[in-house]
Amino acid sequence: MSRASDDKMPAGTTAGTPQVLLAHHLKQLKLPTVLREYEKLARECARNGIDHTRYLLRLIELELIDRERRTVKRRIRAARFPAVKSLDTFDFTAIPSLNKMLVLELARCEYILRRENIIALGNSGTGKTHVALALGLAACQKGFTVAFTTAAALVNQLMEARDEKRLLKMQRDLAAVKLLVVDELSYVPLSPTGAELLFETFSQRYERGSTIVTSNLPFEDWTQVLGSERLTGALLDRLTHHVSILTMNGDSYRLKQSAHRRRAAGAEQNQAAPAD
Repeated sequence: MSRASDDKMPAGTTAGTPQVLLAHHLKQLKLPTVLREYEKLARECARNGIDHTRYLLRLIELELIDRERRTVKRRIRAARFPAVKSLDTFDFTAIPSLNKMLVLELARCEYILRRENIIALGNSGTGKTHVALALGLAACQKGFTVAFTTAAALVNQLMEARDEKRLLKMQRDLAAVKLLVVDELSYVPLSPTGAELLFETFSQRYERGSTIVTSNLPFEDWTQVLGSERLTGALLDRLTHHVSILTMNGDSYRLKQSAHRRRAAGAEQNQAAPAD
């Protein structure tokens, strides 16, 4: 081959073993799973008489599966969940008022495609945050972008953004998320400015994105938080236009778990105590 032909070839293709070059190219193409698996899979396919087309198909399928797994992990990190929880670990029998079939249907995330909302209402400790986290996790796994926050934290961030003249950017970012989870809209009253900013956030998402809100207050008491009947009415009008409401009243789920742990610890101590 002439020197002129060599000069036209990409750097690194005329020297080194095929394995070294292949590793280099796969890294350049960002195919880490292919790089990790191609030799082992090649031996398996040779042993089982699988042709090269099916070998390549299996190899690319492994890359796609692993890429989706990594993408889901990135979505979960970006959502900023305080904890990762799923419906598999939720005890539906502890909250009889909760419609289990509705929750499982919502976990399919079709409501996000329809840009509908979810509101979970119930007294403290009944698992509202757990369900909201689980639905957020399901959305990440289905390919949707998610952001999790508490109502108080969201209002504080909005007010800081306003003071630092970056409110419009934050509002655009919030509006772009497919699912916004706002936890703990509860007894702490918001300032008039904070209530207005929260209303704007929900209003900008109306029929553009889905929102999950959890609260231990019935709707008629939301004025205690927002401070204005007019604002509360307008906010509820938007949130509840297309909504699934999860009723989660009952004994505290956390207190039940705590009492169960105490009973179990007491039983262990009794068993360990020496007989008189």
